[in-house]
Amino acid sequence: MNAIVALCHFCELHGPRTLFCTEVLHAPLPQGAGNGDSSGQGEQAEEEEGGIQMSSRIRAHSPAEGASAESSSPGPKKSDMCEGCRSLASGHPGYISHDKETSIKYVSHQHPNHPQLFSIVRQACVRSLSCEVCPGREGPIFFGDEQHGFVFSHTFFIKDSLARGFQRWYSIIAIMMDRIYLINSWPFLLGKIRGIIDELQGKALKVFEAEQFGCPQRAQRMNTAFTPFLHQRNGNAARSLTSLTSDDNLWACLHTSFAWLLKACGSRLTEKLLEGAPTEDTLVQMEKLADLEEESESWDNSEAEEEEKAPVAPAGAEGRELTKCPTDSSPLSDCGNWQPRKASVFKSLRHMRQVLGASSFRMLAWHVLMGNQVIWKSRDADLVQSAFEVLRTMLPVGCVRIIPYSNQYEEAYRCNFLGLSPHVQIPSHVLSSEFAVVVEAHTAPRSSLHPIRCEDDQSLSKYEFVVTSGSPVAADRVGPTILNKMEAALTNQNLSVGVVDQCLVCLKEEWMNKVKVLFKFTKVDSRPKEDTQKLLSILGASEEDNVKLLKFWMTGLSKTYKSHLMSTVRSPTASAS
Repeated sequence: MNAIVALCHFCELHGPRTLFCTEVLHAPLPQGAGNGDSSGQGEQAEEEEGGIQMSSRIRAHSPAEGASAESSSPGPKKSDMCEGCRSLASGHPGYISHDKETSIKYVSHQHPNHPQLFSIVRQACVRSLSCEVCPGREGPIFFGDEQHGFVFSHTFFIKDSLARGFQRWYSIIAIMMDRIYLINSWPFLLGKIRGIIDELQGKALKVFEAEQFGCPQRAQRMNTAFTPFLHQRNGNAARSLTSLTSDDNLWACLHTSFAWLLKACGSRLTEKLLEGAPTEDTLVQMEKLADLEEESESWDNSEAEEEEKAPVAPAGAEGRELTKCPTDSSPLSDCGNWQPRKASVFKSLRHMRQVLGASSFRMLAWHVLMGNQVIWKSRDADLVQSAFEVLRTMLPVGCVRIIPYSNQYEEAYRCNFLGLSPHVQIPSHVLSSEFAVVVEAHTAPRSSLHPIRCEDDQSLSKYEFVVTSGSPVAADRVGPTILNKMEAALTNQNLSVGVVDQCLVCLKEEWMNKVKVLFKFTKVDSRPKEDTQKLLSILGASEEDNVKLLKFWMTGLSKTYKSHLMSTVRSPTASAS
């Protein structure tokens, strides 16, 4: 993550000051950096944790190595610093951690070496400890702009028996130029930084209590109440954080924490390059996933309430609780959470067309595209699920409602793909209906079956498929345009299965765009039927089958798209003008 994490302090003598900061270096360090002469600096102390290698070796470019470097450093001069403003001792090089996975270096020192970065961190430090403060002066806040970067700041107090009010004011800030990324990282940063603050406050509280037990300052100050304030606090303002926490390894620990924070916050969110706007299928899948998560949360909450009411469970209750699943308890299995249990029997639409025959497949595909109920009867539940897995690719995700296998007939409004066992009786009005198609897999002698073309058809060699419907599709019927184009792709042997799948995706997107136009024209703008007929002619969908297909596919539009259109409906006054 391209950011800087810094610890800031409000000094009673010098005001807001930066104590310690950690920055990310993507480019390699200058020549000689991090590999100084071992004879003058001793062995390198290394620590590996989570793929990050920490080094305390003196860096050749450290500004603390000479007077010339010190004079060119953008930080404050030594004369303007007290013990409370200084973190690393004079001559300390700072800390470097090497991330072996990404070749990124995390460098920690008191101030950034780059003048521009020093100015940004300095301004963020001043604002975090002066004007940009949440109520109570302790807690998180967000501020910033495009020029000076955006800042996540968390202010807090550290106990000090010698300070005014027995506490000193600090803040931890995270600065970066990407506002959206920083806002999305707010929950993560808040939790982790709060943990660092709690650890610092815990150490300081122990020191404070020990000092108060040995020499109570409150009574001493009451006895010197009339002493001038400046004389009273003389020598008490300059006290380092290491002294307040009694931790000599404080800065090394902060470097480790800040480096891990930058690495973890940068890896938890990833960017995906999209070639265009998300498709309707993607939006519907996201909505269904959100619904499932919400349903799962409500289920967990209800179970927690039941456990509170009945803390003692009877014998055998544990086994029964395992069956309480909000998705499995309902006979209606949604296409978003249903997956085939074994390897697919039908490999593709082309394979199914070869098995069923051209005429039977055309009848089945016509009913699928029109939104009619497809009933598949077979003893093999895996065969039924495999067939539905292939047929559902012909429809938008929002139009698919599947009950994979049931022991009773379900009405068409509940599902358009229904798997039944052979003994289930289908109502007579459904068998004679023009809005349903039945596929039956009968066991038959090998002589009456289609020839076996490959070893993959062995599982189908024992079945004979019969496709019936109350409204069979005539051979000379034109049918919907997308069905004709689909059959042309399936019959073209020069196209591989993968190419045919991509053709099908393009065809669905083409007709979903027509569905969007028709929905906007009829449902949102409320145009008359005459104008609708003209629009259908322009879209090339004026035939009866195409109109039925568009109306059915309109039910598969995502809620996001519909709500977006409804929110942009113009008012009557605007329409009249």
